Amino acid sequence: MPSRRELANAVRALSMDAVQKAMSGHPGMPMGMADIAEVLWNDHLKHNPANPRWWDRDRFVLSNGHGSMLHYSLLHLSGYALPMEEIKRFRQLHSMTPGHPEYSDTPGIETTTGPLGQGLGNGVGMAIAEKVLRGRFNREGHAIIDHFTYVFTGDGCLMEGISHEACSLAGTLKLGKLICFYDDNNISIDGEVGGWFTDDTPRRFEAYGWHVIRNVDGHDAGAVNVAIRDARTETDRPTLIQCKTIIGWGAPNKQGTESVHGAALGEDEVARARETIGWPHPPFDIPDDIYAAWDARKNGEARESDWGERFEVYRKAHPDLAAELERCMKGEFPKDWNQYRDEFIRDTDKKAENIASRKASQNALEGFGPKLPELIGGSADLTGSNLTRWSGSRALSAEVDDGNYIYFGVREFAMAAVCNGIALHGGFIPYCATFLIFSEYARNALRMAALMRIRNIFVFTHDSIGLGEDGPTHQAVEQAATMRLMPNMSVWRPCDAVESVVAWERALQRTAGPTSLLFSRQGLPHQKRTPEQIDAIRRGGYVLRDCDGELEAIIIATGSEVGLAVEAATELEAKGVRTRVVSMPSTDTFDAQPESYRESVLPSSVRSRVSVEAGVTGYWYKYLGFEGKAIGIDTFGESAPCEEVFAHFGFGVENVVRTVEEVLAANASTGIGAAAES
Repeated sequence: MPSRRELANAVRALSMDAVQKAMSGHPGMPMGMADIAEVLWNDHLKHNPANPRWWDRDRFVLSNGHGSMLHYSLLHLSGYALPMEEIKRFRQLHSMTPGHPEYSDTPGIETTTGPLGQGLGNGVGMAIAEKVLRGRFNREGHAIIDHFTYVFTGDGCLMEGISHEACSLAGTLKLGKLICFYDDNNISIDGEVGGWFTDDTPRRFEAYGWHVIRNVDGHDAGAVNVAIRDARTETDRPTLIQCKTIIGWGAPNKQGTESVHGAALGEDEVARARETIGWPHPPFDIPDDIYAAWDARKNGEARESDWGERFEVYRKAHPDLAAELERCMKGEFPKDWNQYRDEFIRDTDKKAENIASRKASQNALEGFGPKLPELIGGSADLTGSNLTRWSGSRALSAEVDDGNYIYFGVREFAMAAVCNGIALHGGFIPYCATFLIFSEYARNALRMAALMRIRNIFVFTHDSIGLGEDGPTHQAVEQAATMRLMPNMSVWRPCDAVESVVAWERALQRTAGPTSLLFSRQGLPHQKRTPEQIDAIRRGGYVLRDCDGELEAIIIATGSEVGLAVEAATELEAKGVRTRVVSMPSTDTFDAQPESYRESVLPSSVRSRVSVEAGVTGYWYKYLGFEGKAIGIDTFGESAPCEEVFAHFGFGVENVVRTVEEVLAANASTGIGAAAES
């Protein structure tokens, strides 16, 4: 039977060989944390390589994701569908072993990591998901949900501000099933961290309310094992295990220095490392006895089989709960969802309320929430402004395990990353909220949600200069446009209560990516629509107001500016200018429609187009062309009452009418056709 050190050395060898072959990567962390990983994966981690999506598996997150070869080595050795050929293709085009762990690219990867600290935030979200599922579904004698979340972190993760946000929240919620390993090796890219990171990290985590196990020798398997056992028995607090390690352990000339952090060791150092650790095997050659000792498939299948038998007993004792748990974990909607959803949208239209779209968003939660108990969310200390709490909300706390509302505090970045973790865990549809301007604090977590194509709903209220008196520091100007530029981020900026409900419905049903919902602070007028127009909202852009005869001009508007566009079109019509108003709450959704539909809404023959949105103008020229003109704001805002700020920046009927007339006149003077059959 191979020794623990030999098993860990297999990880070291694969890691340094793969990085060397690629001539790119980070060998230091995998070599330094190999002993810790070996103990965790072989003695404690509950998983089944044959089914990486088993509901009650432990979650393992590599927050210091640059050390990805550690994770790939563990997956390969323990029996996941990650063959040696893919290990050899580390960091190569379309391989299953990209430079940083990518969710969905590799079996067993729970989240995409690399931007330091976010994996830790995701881990907090996963632990929250486990806590809530346990509280909702477990019954006496039936511990159907009972797993841990393990997170590897390094000095870099703990320097990032998100670690403070996320770990403070984790301590407050007493997430006892969260265990983090701190790779305390005193090295980052720039060298020894003493010049820029002298925090007393254990005391910091104790101040958060964590259980801290100090100064564990990360190269002593017995000490690591004792620490993990201690952590697992602490049920009322998350645990930080401070592991003292040597980065690049085993590379005799480079270990313990920054030179081993982010570059291949070099052929000579790899050879010397083989001698130092006693690994005589050629590159990528793993002896059969090592494979046999690492193989977790038999044990994993037995564990899942035992869990399956217990679940069937649970199903007989609690059939309704079992069915609901299955539905939520599979991400399925209730059987009567479509009918319920459509009736709710029609009822919203019948009410014809003139309300702020943030209030319409809360109404959507009131309508959809009772039907979707898997909805879980909250706000970054702006609940009363974002209007994200509804009558069925129950606050999650240290004492309340089955809540569905999270008071995140002023932690926008952690909030978004935590909700990413909740989405990745499964069983929930998470949403979180702040002012649109403060999406900037959370931006990289939004990008990670889009990159992973996970369903997470970001609610951003106070979406423009309509914020008013708080002024330019709080007034979103460029945020909507930059979000629209993010690949796979769907963005909705609805103009009234009906569009707001449809936006929520689209976000809920979008399973292949996140959605940002942008809502107004100020009241918005209800727009009259036919049933066909209501259905067309789902297409992202549609004709809201049309004209008779030959179409001369098109006004494209979103959100709070749609009402203005309709008023302007009415005045233009009175002047004999045949004008169409296109409401475009979601440009990405509109762009995904068939060309024939897009042409029917924005006929290419009509070149006289004006866009109206209280934000930067550059984005809109993809629809306007060189012949159109955008009404918007290409400066920062001003502090004044909402109506005065809008008037100051030209958001009035008179200016919209004048701009349309100017575009028509300019195009007529150059001979550009501006009319088409509507």
